[in-house]
Amino acid sequence: MKSLSSTFNPRANSIGFIRWLMAFLVIFSHAGPIGGFYGGHDLGTQWSDEQSLGGVAVGGFFFFSGFLITKSRMGRSTLPRFFWRRILRIFPAFWVALLVTAFVLAPIAWLHRVGPLSTFFSAPSESPLSYFANNMFLALGQRNIAGLGEQLPYFQLLGSRDWNGSAWTLIYEFSAYIAVGVLGLIGALANRKVGAIIALSMIALSTLQWLRIGDLGKYLPLFQDIYILLLLPPFAVGILFALYAEKIPMDGRVAFACLVFAVLTYGKGGFLVFGQYALYYFLMWFATRVTILKNWERFGDFSYGIYIFAWPIMTFVAYFGLQNRGWLVYHLVVIVLVHIAAYLSWHLIEKPAMGLKDWTPGFVDRALQRATPARDRIALVSSRIQSFLMPVGSAKDTGSADGRRS
Repeated sequence: MKSLSSTFNPRANSIGFIRWLMAFLVIFSHAGPIGGFYGGHDLGTQWSDEQSLGGVAVGGFFFFSGFLITKSRMGRSTLPRFFWRRILRIFPAFWVALLVTAFVLAPIAWLHRVGPLSTFFSAPSESPLSYFANNMFLALGQRNIAGLGEQLPYFQLLGSRDWNGSAWTLIYEFSAYIAVGVLGLIGALANRKVGAIIALSMIALSTLQWLRIGDLGKYLPLFQDIYILLLLPPFAVGILFALYAEKIPMDGRVAFACLVFAVLTYGKGGFLVFGQYALYYFLMWFATRVTILKNWERFGDFSYGIYIFAWPIMTFVAYFGLQNRGWLVYHLVVIVLVHIAAYLSWHLIEKPAMGLKDWTPGFVDRALQRATPARDRIALVSSRIQSFLMPVGSAKDTGSADGRRS
């Protein structure tokens, strides 16, 4: 039976298709509260008390990110280069999404619903001029602009106003990137047993949280934020898949059994404790074995663009009452507009930005040169840690694959 390491081809897999599909699960899920469909609730919560379909999709994103990012970190790139590539992948398109929202979408919505632009830019609270600065580092400090939104289904149903309610997960994803960088630095990816212990510990803590065994937040204040143990365990599973790729069989029978199990736990309970991990196995099997969709991204990788532009576009069209035209018209228009935005994002922002992945700005190069003694000391400490963790004569695990989205 073939293993993951023998079936995974970084240039011929269906991960692109899966991420595109998951991005649209997020759209359909969010259409509930944004457009007032599905009783005003996220799609999926009608059947599951644990997760919406959008939440399931986000877990899938984190799983594949964990796998691809770990493979990348296990390659030859240095730690500064690793972080530079992660920054290029996340920030440029996100910054453009913030600017387009504040200075294109929100002003048009204001003109349509309120009045002249002079009053928009002089709004006493939630200024469009501060929207970018308050959100640019992924921690969303300003959700709304100029007090807009009280006429929308989202406010009427939930009492909230938000121009990009999907973007809150990005800070958790980037935090996971930092964690992988640190794990590589201390040798926890070279000695995969150490990496596995850390990843399994995260999964175990998540299990305790969802089984409501003890009060983790009381003893570990970090976990007072329940989203850490919601989003990072899927990433941890991706790490395990990367570390033990040659030991994980890719069996279709097991994959479909896992899919059935995941669906049952989604509807009956236990999805966050058990079922989600079965789903990730199925997704990886599909990505590596169903390669007929390997060319899905021949026109570009649209998943990230869909993710960061969908909510602003859905909110924007809600100002013009598109949701009143019915479910089908609403979704068709949103899908077309979001695809256009994602296409432009990939070809004008994301792809050019990733073209700079091997470029070093002059000021950064000079700073790295000045920091050479400190870097040498860090490298020495890191090598000593790795020597301590890895028994003499043991084989060092290596791998290489640069994540396309992550």
